[in-house]
Amino acid sequence: MAPVRWRSTGTWLLYLLLAVPVLHVAVCLEPISMGIAIAAASAITGYMSFPEFYCGRLVECCQVDKPLNSTALQTDLREKLFGQHLAHDIIYRALTGFMSNENPKKPLALSLHGWTGTGKNFVSKIIVENIYDLGMNSKFVHLFVSTVHFPHNSLIPLYKDQLQSWIRGNTSRCARSIFIFDEMDKLHPGLIDAIKPFLDYYDNIDGVSYRKAIFIFLSNAGGELINRQMLEFWNDGKKREDLELKDVENVLSVGLFNNNNSGFWHSGLIEKNLIDYFVPFLPLEFRHVKKCVLAELRHRGLEEDEELASRVAMEMTYSPKDTKLFSDKGCKTVSAKLSLHL
Repeated sequence: MAPVRWRSTGTWLLYLLLAVPVLHVAVCLEPISMGIAIAAASAITGYMSFPEFYCGRLVECCQVDKPLNSTALQTDLREKLFGQHLAHDIIYRALTGFMSNENPKKPLALSLHGWTGTGKNFVSKIIVENIYDLGMNSKFVHLFVSTVHFPHNSLIPLYKDQLQSWIRGNTSRCARSIFIFDEMDKLHPGLIDAIKPFLDYYDNIDGVSYRKAIFIFLSNAGGELINRQMLEFWNDGKKREDLELKDVENVLSVGLFNNNNSGFWHSGLIEKNLIDYFVPFLPLEFRHVKKCVLAELRHRGLEEDEELASRVAMEMTYSPKDTKLFSDKGCKTVSAKLSLHL
């Protein structure tokens, strides 16, 4: 997207819309009326000279150079994301580092993995809202859902062409475009490799630079690997917070590459190391589900009720059968369960 020429664009636009009609009827206006018209035109032109007014109140602008409020991001992750110390740390460091780099070598690519209800979609929403005020409603944020946008196996060549055109067109319009791919575990194998050139280390492709774009992949694939590792930690008497990224990341990437039920099966994105971070989302425990209930109460403007939160959390199903350690659905159905009690 070309930089907005605030003064020249605003001045000429207002000249066409305001100045020409005013001059045309100037002979019919009294001096006072003419002065008011000119003052109004000058005021509007002045407002358009300032990007913060134009972008904040008139239109949504591409935030390619807007600095990230790292404190706000840290607060959101700390207060809204429960039981995910690894995701919290990785997302914070990855996003702050990438957004502060004026000349990144490649786009940021995050792949979020874990059981349903552990916070993958929620974190992508937090990321987006800390970059664009309109969040998921921003015209610079693009969500692809595998079962909705790419349902037919017979149309993969067409999907590849459409996907490349969509990413090329939107990144041309805004270098800080965000692309989210949900349900990667349901994506047809091979389809995601269509975007491989855009994630690689190129200064530009046909005059378009993709280095400031952000790609986020969401998948339930790998969840069993993460849960198995977490259970081993628990059986060894280790704390949940002792689990480090190195304990999971390599196992996760290899497992995804060899999983023929994953959109990453034999993917060039993994083979060429174009995914910057594989972010594991750990299975949630009873205490985390309870926090989700309390957060939902606050969201609805209700007082926190510890007893109610415990009752709702106890109604969730947990596994394995012998320990009942992990919530099967995470916090996915908390809102619906809470509604039954209210």
